[in-house]
Amino acid sequence: MNLIKELENEQIAKLGKKVPDFKAGDTVKVMYKIVEDKGRERLQAYEGVCIARHNDGLNSSCVIRKISFGEGVERIFPIYSPNVASIEVVRRGKVVRSKIYYLRKLFGKAARIAEDKETTTEA
Repeated sequence: MNLIKELENEQIAKLGKKVPDFKAGDTVKVMYKIVEDKGRERLQAYEGVCIARHNDGLNSSCVIRKISFGEGVERIFPIYSPNVASIEVVRRGKVVRSKIYYLRKLFGKAARIAEDKETTTEA
């Protein structure tokens, strides 16, 4: 194995984060830390559809898209960032592609993703 990959795997193990197995099409809830005035921290939830996942060891990230007040909002979350407190899979989606950027053009009922019944019964 590559030396860099070994070092990254050690760092991931040292973080001790429980990252669920999710893919594009899944609805996920990301709890991330917000720093407010005077150094206070709080957790804020961001729930949306994962439209892309970049698996690159310690630099892994995911793009989450949600509809907020009629506008589509996307955010990129580094999975192993200390600001990401937890990731929870709310719903499994059934999609064919690994990057579902075509959702950006769709709205309303056309933007729905069918639920994957097979993986939900296992959990």
